[in-house]
Amino acid sequence: MTKILAVGAMFTLTAVLAWAGPNNNIAPVKIGTADAAKHYDEDLIVTGTVAQVTVRPTIVFINLDQPFPNSPFTAVIQSQYTNDFGDVKLLKGKSVEIQGHVKKFHDKPEIALENTNQLIVVGGSVSTNAPAAK
Repeated sequence: MTKILAVGAMFTLTAVLAWAGPNNNIAPVKIGTADAAKHYDEDLIVTGTVAQVTVRPTIVFINLDQPFPNSPFTAVIQSQYTNDFGDVKLLKGKSVEIQGHVKKFHDKPEIALENTNQLIVVGGSVSTNAPAAK
């Protein structure tokens, strides 16, 4: 009887872990920029308005809601991915959703963008390669 219960418990645990695993197709939680610092090391969608776009030779910074140094959240694009995103300067003033893994950099939250699917312009499109939200 104990063996049957143990096997049943293992089956249930395996089913629960499989459902809760990375392929469960559950959409990430959406938060505003002010809450991003409470969610380090989580996969989220951060929403806000692009306040500043800074293009440097090796990196692009997209600051949401306020320009640097007061921005509560930054999306960064490393040089190897910048060509995929088109003219990111056109994002200024647009409402966006940034999806990815929130990391802490210089005591501020950021998400590194490596794929255009991580950046969505809300309520319209812009002539970057970033898709518009539907």
